[in-house]
Amino acid sequence: MFAPRYIRVSQTALRICIRNAHSGAKLLPIPPELEILATPLNNTEARSWIASFRHKTIPKVLVDMSFSRSSGPGGQNVNKVNTKATLRCELDADWIPLWAKPTLKKSSFYVSSSKSLMITSTVYRSQSQNVDDCLQKLHNLVLTAASDSVRNETSEETKRRVVAHEKAAKERRMKEKMYRSATKQSRSGKTPKYDG
Repeated sequence: MFAPRYIRVSQTALRICIRNAHSGAKLLPIPPELEILATPLNNTEARSWIASFRHKTIPKVLVDMSFSRSSGPGGQNVNKVNTKATLRCELDADWIPLWAKPTLKKSSFYVSSSKSLMITSTVYRSQSQNVDDCLQKLHNLVLTAASDSVRNETSEETKRRVVAHEKAAKERRMKEKMYRSATKQSRSGKTPKYDG
């Protein structure tokens, strides 16, 4: 029979293979390839992606995490344990929608030198809770940026209400003009035409 062969793999290559094998990208919905939401169909596709992304959690394997010592409450524990969590996420990640990227670039979390989003958390005294907080902040940031670009369609009832308001405003304005005209005519001694 055949003898098994062993291949020497560098640590970086091994890390990339493990990351790809256990990638959480399959757990997150893949956004449609839309850079601009120009048509109602594009908005519908974006809305459906947002609805499916809203209830998902971002896996830790999709981001780079680092830890450092935190300041704040905790007594001597602060000086011993690395509880501050710092999350970095590449803006070119395939699970971030293209139409949300310009909004994310304007965000205070965007680091232009590395073209990534950097989020930190020191809210909790536990490292795992700070990691979860960072992931939740990233989720909310992407969700908000994706939702900002989506335009909602106006319902027929709202359109009718707007038309009715415009018509009433026009009638009010015409009545005021007629009243003003009648007042000026009465000053000049002519008979007013106001039916009020």
